Amino acid sequence: MNWEAVLAPYSQVVEELKVKLKGMRAQYEYESRHSPIEFVTARVKPVTSIIEKAEKKGIPLDKIEELQDIAGVRVVCQFVDDIYTVVEMIRSRNDLTIIEEKDYIAREKISGYRSYHMIIEYPVETIRGMKLVLAEIQIRTLAMNFWAINEHSLNYKYEGAIPEEVKERLQRAAEAAFKLDEEMSKIKSEVREAQRIFRRK
Repeated sequence: MNWEAVLAPYSQVVEELKVKLKGMRAQYEYESRHSPIEFVTARVKPVTSIIEKAEKKGIPLDKIEELQDIAGVRVVCQFVDDIYTVVEMIRSRNDLTIIEEKDYIAREKISGYRSYHMIIEYPVETIRGMKLVLAEIQIRTLAMNFWAINEHSLNYKYEGAIPEEVKERLQRAAEAAFKLDEEMSKIKSEVREAQRIFRRK
């Protein structure tokens, strides 16, 4: 299989979405308003991970377009309510179609994982015409992102079988991260005012 050719439309999706989301952030800054987007990252799943996931889900390699997260975009926000602002911004766009939404903030995973996931269908112009590509957008706060990165590393280290004691610590850390988000939300107006003063200088 020519993986470069197969993954080319996915690379195009992440690049285009990254540019569009960063553009949304810039528009807020031009208007000297608080941007709900702190930063945006994106990636195309490595080939080894695609093969592993396809095997796990029983998807033949000639049907990998059924995998929803080959193209992944992550939007990181300062505050929890910024997440829902970004969700509304994405919902109102007419250059993509939302296929599925999962709110792991209102209902976090057993592990403690919190994030908002959107599966979208995005049209890409290729040399063979227009192709609809699935992509996953994850929206989370800085605290949720910090926790998720560490949990991901531990899952990788323990091959998905994290020891019970470490799991418990992770769950406590997830609660602490969410408490931090809650406390920061309470002083949000103070933080935004401080940022406005800082920008004026």
